[in-house]
Amino acid sequence: MKLSCAIIDDEPLAVELMESYVRKTPFLDLQGSFGSAVAAFDTLRERPVDLLFCDIQMPGLNGMELSRMLPADTRVVFTTAFSRYAVEGFRVNAVDYLLKPISYADFLAAAQKGLEWFELKRSAGTSVADDRRSIFVKTEYRLQQIALERILYIEGLKDYVKIHVEGEPHPVLSLMSLKSLEEQLPADRFIRVHRSYIVQPAKIRTIERNRIVFGKEYIPISENYRQAFLDFLAAHSLLL
Repeated sequence: MKLSCAIIDDEPLAVELMESYVRKTPFLDLQGSFGSAVAAFDTLRERPVDLLFCDIQMPGLNGMELSRMLPADTRVVFTTAFSRYAVEGFRVNAVDYLLKPISYADFLAAAQKGLEWFELKRSAGTSVADDRRSIFVKTEYRLQQIALERILYIEGLKDYVKIHVEGEPHPVLSLMSLKSLEEQLPADRFIRVHRSYIVQPAKIRTIERNRIVFGKEYIPISENYRQAFLDFLAAHSLLL
C-alpha cells in the first residue's frame, strides 16, 4: 500500500530534510511541499492527501488550526520544536508528534503508524468517523469558520457556493465547487438532493411536493437524488 503525503513547514531547510526522508520511504508518495498552512489550504482541500507532515507554529494559520479544517481521512503528523503542543496535538487525533531535530528513524516510525492506520481501515472496510464541529471556508480575503450544526443548505453556482446559515440574514459566498465542498462535509449529516443543492436533513421542518421548505426558500428534490434522500431520512430515523 502506498500513501500520498504532503509537507508544510515555514523553514526551507526543514522542508528539504522532510522531502529527503519521504524519498527514502518506499510507501510514501510526495504530492507537494508548502511554506505555510495558508498556501497549502486550497490544495489540500481540493486534492486531499493520506498523510500530512505539518509544522505547528507558523504565521497566518498554524498547523493545529489547519488540522481541524482538513478532510477526515487525512491523517496528520505534527513536526515542531516545541514540546508544549504535544497534548493539544493528540487532542486533534494526530497520528504522531515529532520534536525537532527529527531523525529518520523517528520519521519512519511515525510514517509507519500512518500506514498501519490506513491498512487497518482498509481491512475493516469502513470510513473514518467524522466528528468535526465546524468547517473553514475562504470568503473574500479571509477564512471564515462555520459551525456545521448551523448550516441549513448549500447552493452551487458554477464556481461559487452559497452557504445558508441558520440565523444569518445573508449566505456565506465562497469561491469553490459544490463537489469539493461536499467532499469536506460529514456524509452522515449532509446529503445532496439536487445537482445544485446540499441540505442538512436534521434542519428540515417541511417537505412539500418534492420541495424542501426553508422559510421562504424552496429547495427542489431532483428525481435522480430522491430515493437516496428518502433512504437517508429512514436510516437516520428522520422518516416515520
